[in-house]
Amino acid sequence: MSVYTVITSINSPTEAVKKHTAKEGRKVIVVGDKKSPADWSCDDAFFLPFQDHFCFNIDQRLSYNHYARKMIGYLHAYQAGAEVIIDTDDDNIPYSSEHEFPEKEGVFTSTPEDLGFYNVYSYYTQQKIWPRGLPLDKISASTPSPDDFKQCLKKVGIWQGLADMDPDVDAIYRLTDYTPCTFLKKGALVLSKGTIAPFNSQNTLFFKDFFPLLYLPAYVSFRFTDIVRGYVAQPVLWAMGHHLGFIDASVFQERNEHSLMSDFEQEIPMYLHSSTVANIACDVAKQTHSVNDNIFTIYAALVNEDIVPEKELALLELWLKNF
Repeated sequence: MSVYTVITSINSPTEAVKKHTAKEGRKVIVVGDKKSPADWSCDDAFFLPFQDHFCFNIDQRLSYNHYARKMIGYLHAYQAGAEVIIDTDDDNIPYSSEHEFPEKEGVFTSTPEDLGFYNVYSYYTQQKIWPRGLPLDKISASTPSPDDFKQCLKKVGIWQGLADMDPDVDAIYRLTDYTPCTFLKKGALVLSKGTIAPFNSQNTLFFKDFFPLLYLPAYVSFRFTDIVRGYVAQPVLWAMGHHLGFIDASVFQERNEHSLMSDFEQEIPMYLHSSTVANIACDVAKQTHSVNDNIFTIYAALVNEDIVPEKELALLELWLKNF
């Protein structure tokens, strides 16, 4: 398979970028922005400076210095023939040992159906920790026993890999605890239909049939954009007979400098609306619709609920025309 790793960065080449380029069989695209160094250069990485973004139809509606510009890299990979896109960031460092995501179809440990929101971190650690985007009222909810999980034949459209040390958590966790976490090695876990969890853009694989689900809403905050994407994606996967799967950590994060209070401010819409986004997506996605039609219909419903502005639909329409 033709595998592309897509990263966005405003930094000089980091250790993570260099290690991703060293992975055999991977092509790496780094998407720059106005804050990126003008002399950015890294062997075996294809760098897209912001001046080169205009060959894609979505650029006219994308703001500079926003995480959603990463979509330029996805489109470049798609047009170059990618069959798989791995989505990650420049502070997620691959472990030195070789690690491969599982196949698209197989027998995997799977949750029961219809559990609703599930803190998937609870499967991989006993530590009190939760992923960014989990509704706050679900943090202390009871979780199912792994004894209830079964080996099932599943089709997976998206794999989310975990990240050790400083995993993807929200600002509330970092402000109140911030204990590092190294996850247990427990193998793949697939979420069955009706069991939903947030997933991010930090160590995530998309198969080609579901590239349209890479869409990052550009008119929400950068700490909310990939969470919206994740909650939109899962009901669309179910409608197509596919699922979201999680795997052991294959990277560890040495987090770029952040203001935690700024993160908190950016996450407020996420705290307020994550449950609503997921519930709307579950209600709207239909088996009789295509992937593209489901995505557009869900976002139209999010506009009606004032979770995303109406101008999001114009950008989304341009995005979907590429597939």
